[in-house]
Amino acid sequence: MEKNIQSPGRYRDRTVEYAGVLGENIEIPSANAINYYDALHPRNHPDLVTIDGKLFVPGDKELNPLVIIVPGSLGVGPNHETHAETLVSEGYAVFVLDPFGARSVESTVTNQTQYSFAASALDVLMTYRKLSEREEIDSDRIGAQGHSRGGSAILTAVTRKFADPIVGEQNGLKAAYAVYPWSGHQFLSPEIGETNLHSIIGELDDWLSVQQVEEHIAAIAATGANATIRIVPEAHHSFDRQGEVYEMPEAKVAPDAPTIMITDDGLMIHPETREPSKEMTDFDAFVFALKAGFGKTGAHMGGIKDQPEVFSADMINFFKENL
Repeated sequence: MEKNIQSPGRYRDRTVEYAGVLGENIEIPSANAINYYDALHPRNHPDLVTIDGKLFVPGDKELNPLVIIVPGSLGVGPNHETHAETLVSEGYAVFVLDPFGARSVESTVTNQTQYSFAASALDVLMTYRKLSEREEIDSDRIGAQGHSRGGSAILTAVTRKFADPIVGEQNGLKAAYAVYPWSGHQFLSPEIGETNLHSIIGELDDWLSVQQVEEHIAAIAATGANATIRIVPEAHHSFDRQGEVYEMPEAKVAPDAPTIMITDDGLMIHPETREPSKEMTDFDAFVFALKAGFGKTGAHMGGIKDQPEVFSADMINFFKENL
C-alpha cells in the first residue's frame, strides 16, 4: 500500500527561490523498507511511499552537476536552505529532499525508529535514479550532501554492497559529503568504489560518537577509496547553523552504543548474540542499546564564532574538487 499523506506546512507546498532560481517540485518513488535486507530484497507487497523535494537548476547550461541535499532529524531547515542557496549561486543544480512530509513525520529527534535508516538510504538512491534521467542533469556528476541522519543515509547509499542491487554496478554518486553523520550502522564490506567521500564533524558532538565516525571513514579509506574526514575544533552538532549552542533536552541519543554491522546481503548482526537476522530492525537495536544502558537524554547543537563560515568554505571546496 502506498502512503502519501498530506499534511500542512510541507516543504513542497511552499514557493521557494534560491539565488534567483525557482524550485520545481519533483516526486520520488521510494519505499518504507523495514531494514537493509528488506531494501535489497523487496517484499511481494512492499510499503511504497512517494517522497518529494524541490529541484533548482541555475543558468542556461545544457548539463548541470547536481547536489542532493538530505536533511537530518528536524527535516528541511534554515541551514539546508542556506547551503542550497550557496550551491545554486556557485552554479550547481540542487535538489532539496524532503523525506518527512509524505511520511507525516515532523521530527525524529525523540524517536529515530519512525522509519528505518535503510529507508533513508534507499530514498537517496531512488532520488539519484530519478534525477539522473533529467535531460538538464549530468548523470556522471551527481553528488549528495547529508546532515546527521541524512549523513548516515549517504554513507550507506555510497556503500557498493547496498548501492549495486538498487542502481547498478556502474552507477552511483560521484561525490558524497557526510555532515556530522551517525555511523552506528556499517556494512562489513565498506567499499564505495569510485565515489569521492568527505565527512565533516564537530569535536564536541554529543549526538553521536566522533570516534565511531572516524573509524568508519578509516575503514572505507582502507579499501583504497578517496575518503577523508575533518574534525572542527570546539564545534558541536549542527555547527553549520548560525547561533548560540543550546541543549535539546528531549533528544534521545546513544553515542556509546556498539556498532551494528551489516552483512553483504543486508542482514543486521545483533551486537550481543552476533547472529545475523533478516527480521532485526532499528527498533530492536535501539531497545538493546537502552537495556544495555547506552541511552541518554539531551544533546547540544549550534554554531558559534566562524564555524558556519568554516563549514560553508569546506562544502564549496569539496564539490569544486570532486564534482
